[in-house]
Amino acid sequence: MSRGWKTAIVLVALAGIVSTPLFWLLDKPDTGQLVGASVQGATGIAALLWALFQRPPTPEPADTAIDTGQAEASGGATARTGVKRPGDGRGSARAERTGNATATGAGSTAGTGIEYS
Repeated sequence: MSRGWKTAIVLVALAGIVSTPLFWLLDKPDTGQLVGASVQGATGIAALLWALFQRPPTPEPADTAIDTGQAEASGGATARTGVKRPGDGRGSARAERTGNATATGAGSTAGTGIEYS
């Protein structure tokens, strides 16, 4: 939630909380007015608490590989000099100057840069 929305919700909630006692202090309220004021106050308090406990979403950290050097794989192994990310498309990755990856032998794989699985 953006800071502007949070501020607006807090201000509306505070207005609701502050205005509730005014119903009790001004004139002698009947039962309907007391019920309405109570609902208004409870709603204002609930909105205030909700807004105060909201946290901005934390961005996923970016996976980074820079100047990784060389990697070699043989005998069915895997060598990677970059970043391996899940294939769900979430988050970000960066690979710079990842070096050489060499694979020799049956079943060996090598990769540089970013690989999505």
